[in-house]
Amino acid sequence: MSKNQYKYVRIQGKALAENTMFAKGIFSMCWQMIRDQVMDGEDADLFLEIDSWFAEHLPFPPQCKKQEAVICWFKTENSEEMMKMIRPALWLLDRYSQPYYLVYTNYPGEIVYEDQYQVAAKTDGILQIDKLQENWSPEE
Repeated sequence: MSKNQYKYVRIQGKALAENTMFAKGIFSMCWQMIRDQVMDGEDADLFLEIDSWFAEHLPFPPQCKKQEAVICWFKTENSEEMMKMIRPALWLLDRYSQPYYLVYTNYPGEIVYEDQYQVAAKTDGILQIDKLQENWSPEE
């Protein structure tokens, strides 16, 4: 299957999030680098701009606000603009040698939230990963 045949994509690292016990997503990874003072000032400012853009253009699922055990996935059918805007955050992960993975699936778990661009699914510890791609190239 090509990645175009998958419904959902997620960018995640290796470290587990405490509330989900699932791999942290790209936003959590970048926020962790800021909290740990790993990112220098200009890079932190860049991420804050990225985060602000997403806060303005991408709804924040209520389950995430409540810190429920859910993870978010971009819908591949509408992810082109989101992926374009997230490329600088991928560059930051590369710059600070933070490994990340693009996970493609048609089975994200029980979907408890959905909007035009994303879904949030419960993490039950079982996930059928259809395709895992390490360190995606921004040109793809």
